[in-house]
Amino acid sequence: MFKTVSAALVAMLVFAGQASAADHVVEMLNRGSNGQPMQFEPAFLKIEPGDTVTFKSVRPGHNVVSIDQMLPEGAEPFRSQISKDFTITFDQAGIYGYKCLPHFGMGMVGVIQVGDDTSNLEAAKGVRAPGRAAALFEELLGQVSG
Repeated sequence: MFKTVSAALVAMLVFAGQASAADHVVEMLNRGSNGQPMQFEPAFLKIEPGDTVTFKSVRPGHNVVSIDQMLPEGAEPFRSQISKDFTITFDQAGIYGYKCLPHFGMGMVGVIQVGDDTSNLEAAKGVRAPGRAAALFEELLGQVSG
């Protein structure tokens, strides 16, 4: 009987963890609600490990590509196809920086903080980015909290 109760308890805990994972949407836009061209909206998210993010292709011509130097150690890089929705589950805590490859220099970038691990924040702040992307990364990384 103890084994049956233990197995049931483990199963409940596993399913409870899955049920608490959240789904988030980031839209890839030609113009954000702030009037700025070429935006991810929202450009900053703080989520929990196990949460899923769908990058929604609202307008054609955009994609999402992780920036290798802005990933937690051991995290897998990601890259979507142009003009396609892309869904990813973030299991590893840390700071993730990403860009739209065609519009990187125009400032189409974003940051996702997964959990409270900020151990790669300084490395992320050290990444050089072109044009408006550099200023936006500075602003977004300033929103990271521990």
